[in-house]
Amino acid sequence: MKVNVLDQEGKEAGTALLPKEVFGIEINPDLIHQVVVSQMANRRMVIAHTKDRAQVRGGGKKPWRQKGTGRARHGSRRSPLWKGGGVTFGPTKQRNFKKDINKKMRRKAMFMVLSAKAENNLLIVLEKLVLEAAKTKAMASILKKMPFKGSLLIVLPKLEKNIVRASRNIPDLATIEARNLNALDLLSYKYLLMPKDSIKEIKETFK
Repeated sequence: MKVNVLDQEGKEAGTALLPKEVFGIEINPDLIHQVVVSQMANRRMVIAHTKDRAQVRGGGKKPWRQKGTGRARHGSRRSPLWKGGGVTFGPTKQRNFKKDINKKMRRKAMFMVLSAKAENNLLIVLEKLVLEAAKTKAMASILKKMPFKGSLLIVLPKLEKNIVRASRNIPDLATIEARNLNALDLLSYKYLLMPKDSIKEIKETFK
């Protein structure tokens, strides 16, 4: 598949041939869904956590003697029956949401999403992307000249600190290195922008 290549001014600077083994894969929605669900589960943070009677503070002393008070017998203030005591069967940080999925499936799903982006004209290829300084204004100026409307993911061939820093404060924009590319991040943004070197890096990294 051939695509037009733009320069940083948004003007055509030639064409590029997208590798068929990366951008010419037949789409399988079920596989993409399976991979994305697993990636979302693996990123899920366990936040809710309750303490049981062994973890709450206090309760070292028996509240009152066993017999003769007329009250119910109790052995600890940490009992779930008491206010401030432990929680029975509450959510804990011991939960594990991880879902295993093999490398071939993850890689193929990513290629499918890349193929869909290219097929639906949601892929913008640049001759190169260079910023002399980490200035948000300079980055925004380049993006204004690009043919897209919506959220954008910039795929960098390697870590470019100036581009990463300049992109941080721009809404609906994110950067990622080609070697860290995955189906979930690709689907989180409508458009994809990458320099020609990124295509080469993807092919070499995921061959």
